[in-house]
Amino acid sequence: MAIAAVVSRMLLLPCRPISRSVLARTAIRGSSPRAVSSPSSRPAGHDRVPSNASASASYTTSAAPSTGGNHGKFVYNVAASYIAKGRSYDPTTHIFLFNPYNRVQPPKKTGRSKSSRPESGQDAFFVSRLGPVPGEVALGVADGVGGWMDSGVDPADFSHGLCDYMAAAASEASATSTSDPTNGTNEKPMTAKQLIQKGYEAVCHDPSITAGGSTAIVGLLTGNGKLEVANLGDSGFIHLRLNGVHASSEPQTHAFNTPYQLSVVPPSVLLRAAAFGGAQLMDQPRDAEVSRHSLRHGDVLVFASDGLWDNLFNQDILRIVSRTMAKAGAWAKTERGVQVPPDLKPFTEVKTSEDGEAPSPQQPTLQSMLATQIVGAAKSASMDPNLEGPFAKEVKKYYPHEVWRGGKEDDICVVVVLVSEEDAPAKAKL
Repeated sequence: MAIAAVVSRMLLLPCRPISRSVLARTAIRGSSPRAVSSPSSRPAGHDRVPSNASASASYTTSAAPSTGGNHGKFVYNVAASYIAKGRSYDPTTHIFLFNPYNRVQPPKKTGRSKSSRPESGQDAFFVSRLGPVPGEVALGVADGVGGWMDSGVDPADFSHGLCDYMAAAASEASATSTSDPTNGTNEKPMTAKQLIQKGYEAVCHDPSITAGGSTAIVGLLTGNGKLEVANLGDSGFIHLRLNGVHASSEPQTHAFNTPYQLSVVPPSVLLRAAAFGGAQLMDQPRDAEVSRHSLRHGDVLVFASDGLWDNLFNQDILRIVSRTMAKAGAWAKTERGVQVPPDLKPFTEVKTSEDGEAPSPQQPTLQSMLATQIVGAAKSASMDPNLEGPFAKEVKKYYPHEVWRGGKEDDICVVVVLVSEEDAPAKAKL
């Protein structure tokens, strides 16, 4: 018996037989057309990479100093790299570096240009400043549901639209409370789950996105060195610290290769589901798993689509990051263990010319090197016919009598954050 086509994100259950020619995952979706949930009651400067996705300038964003302890201001150095399935990877062009001073343009609801998207396929990502002042950062990854192609829908429209709207919403919000005694206002901070909610609502009301779905993972980096993550589906993140895995997310799935996902479902698809007896499940932003983390000087965060997690284990990613950080001197082995130099600016900043022009791509930053090293390794693994990777392991778990060898070719999208803390005593950074 061939593996059932749950490797393919399809629209209906039961599923077709799986084959390597059908690798978009299952889309079990539901609820009424264009359903939008209310915000969850549970506690809980975008550079959206259009035409300038290969820009080579590197910037950092400095958050305000925390009020207590010996902490300085946290600086978030962000880079992304990506490659679409079936395309050749070029680390000099498939790279994006975040500039918190760029203004966010509201997404167009008509005449949106697909040519301005990065070459990330059905994967999408965003990086945005959180609020009007550079400092706090929002970022996220969305993985379009490939099964919608069977219905004549471009899965990239949903994922890229979702990231566009989340970036715009983040630029107008804040992750910290603000108050104005003059008019009695007290604005509560935005949460990661609320940001997904805002992006999803906007997609559901966008007439140019008539159907589709995607996973979503969002991270909010605050001025006091805190990270909040909301994850819905099987994209994910890993938090690395001093040559070790400090934290990582767990995928949310309904079944093998059937992740939680946000969707816009037109009436015709609902009727077809009813006719074939398929299950219609409903995932909403409120279903996202939320986690919170404290950050330190020298930490590395990796957010990515399943194109990474299906091909590399956490320990593989740790080895890549540790090797790159050690070679640069950013993680140094000493008699006291692995330590971080007090100043990471030489590794993360690129000087621009006096006229403000961006430097050449041959002048990489450490965060861009991390992103491209990870994507390059994942791309190679996805094409290795003998790899015993995470996806092959999952196939054996759910289908023990089937033989699946090699990686899983897919779109790959990775966002890397290198955390640094400035103006703090050296002892506070160890």
